[in-house]
Amino acid sequence: MTAGPLMTWLMAGKEKLTNWAGNLTYSTDQLSEASSVDEVRGFVTAHEKLKVLGTRHCFNNIADSQDNLLSLRPIGKPGMNQWQDVATIDEKARTVTVGSAMKYGELAPVLEAKGWALHNLASLPHISVAGAVTTATHGSGEKNGNLATAVVGLEMVQGAGEVVTLTKAKDGEAFRAAVVGLGALGVITKVTLAIQPTYQVKQYVYENMPMSEMAKHFDQIQAAGYSVSLFTDWQKKRINEVWIKSRVGGGHEFAAPKEFFGGTLATKNLHPIAEISAENCTDQMGVAGPWYDRLPHFKMGFTPSAGKELQTEYFVPRKHAVDAILAVERLREHVSPHLLISEIRTIAADDLWLSMAYKQESVALHFTWKPDWENVEKVLPLIEKELGVYGARPHWGKLFTMSGTELRLRYERMPEFVAMAKKFDPHGKFRNDFLRRNVFGV
Repeated sequence: MTAGPLMTWLMAGKEKLTNWAGNLTYSTDQLSEASSVDEVRGFVTAHEKLKVLGTRHCFNNIADSQDNLLSLRPIGKPGMNQWQDVATIDEKARTVTVGSAMKYGELAPVLEAKGWALHNLASLPHISVAGAVTTATHGSGEKNGNLATAVVGLEMVQGAGEVVTLTKAKDGEAFRAAVVGLGALGVITKVTLAIQPTYQVKQYVYENMPMSEMAKHFDQIQAAGYSVSLFTDWQKKRINEVWIKSRVGGGHEFAAPKEFFGGTLATKNLHPIAEISAENCTDQMGVAGPWYDRLPHFKMGFTPSAGKELQTEYFVPRKHAVDAILAVERLREHVSPHLLISEIRTIAADDLWLSMAYKQESVALHFTWKPDWENVEKVLPLIEKELGVYGARPHWGKLFTMSGTELRLRYERMPEFVAMAKKFDPHGKFRNDFLRRNVFGV
């Protein structure tokens, strides 16, 4: 099989290719584009080593390659990619099948126009479907699984260049291994997601909740909305902002009192980082809007979050939520000088082998850092030591210093996953330094 009319773009002599935040420069200057399954098969067959590059929102080198990068989004002329705008809705099955490179922010309006929705979205709608699910990226809500839990089918090109289709209904454990696959099993070309009838969401923000009130009433706070986020800079013993996203209808809408466990209802739209304009944030103040324009914190058409930043996130069992939060709060003198903001969210348990929420209701402690890796790298071991007693699992796509040996101990299905990866990719075409260190242990 040949690579066909694949487009290859040599970045040498041009500006080096970096991730979205600019903290990582990719290790190869060769980036190719595949616009069909046949081109993916040809590329995989023709190359000994490669990694797929998505929307470049990972902060570590999980998607890096020293040899070849492959994009499933158009590099040259817009509209040349057959997957870019494809979203096939099966109303009877309540599913949508999309090209893996499609962004959630591109998919959501298509679903909305047909009266459908997804169960949840991440803070940013700018990320690709495949990139998000393969790293177990998540939104918020104690009854909401991460984005990967919506997956009911995958199409993938494995190491030998063959196309494999896995479904939740038919492939059981193999499917549960492959969904959060970290790019180790093959090139995901299509993803089928469960959908539901569209719904509206209202969003409210409270300011300056005492940390003591959070500790006493954590469960009640998290149960107040469909999705709840707590933002803190770990200073002044407070939660700076509480974002409550409430689904409209069904008899469970949030009543939005003026005071909520010591927090005061905001009187204007806010950004999670108080000093930044809320212009790029989704509407608050209880104004109802479609699910896709409220569940993310940031609008699709704007630069998300702070821009130049670093990110870290750790998952701990929900039962240890308050203890874990207070453990980090005790590190405030080490954490706050290098921090932009932290976000605390809850995520439902799932059965996906390498999901951070595998078999455990979870709370995720997220850190958005100033772009100062020299100092952040010194702080992370302190956080990891405090959260390690709770079996913390770092987000696969963000920065951490935990050893591969320790990381592998936190996932009971890791040995089986490694065996699965060797079956799908016997020659290790899709392995890179990140996977060798953290998954394969070599």
